[in-house]
Amino acid sequence: MTITVRQATEHNLMALGTLYAELHPADPMLSHEQAMQTWQEIIGQAGRTLLIALREETAVGTVDSIVVPNLTRGGRPYMLVENVVVARSARRQGVAGRMFNALIDLARAVGCYKVQLLSHVDRCDAHRFYESRGLRPVAQGYRLYLD
Repeated sequence: MTITVRQATEHNLMALGTLYAELHPADPMLSHEQAMQTWQEIIGQAGRTLLIALREETAVGTVDSIVVPNLTRGGRPYMLVENVVVARSARRQGVAGRMFNALIDLARAVGCYKVQLLSHVDRCDAHRFYESRGLRPVAQGYRLYLD
């Protein structure tokens, strides 16, 4: 089984929607117009990378990241990671590992001093995976969901 990780393109929007439905099943699906508008905003953001993992030509995972410029740490940026999804049918097959290798390589290539993500407290399997990739639970996160 070959898994390829690359930057997502507009042609992957439908597959991304399917993966995001696994992450947040209660969310409404975006219309094609909404998805295209949001896609244009995403690709227009400096430092933004939306990766997609493909097994053969089937989307089996995605992760979104942005490199944030920074006035501390000698001006070194940091990377924020969000919306990590691996299709249920592809879990425990190395997909997330490949995606995180690509993210960490990117973060190093642009001089980031850290890679940071938040994960819901009850996602114990995900936490074990993140720790296996070298991430550590060193901070307490807070969120305010706005309707």
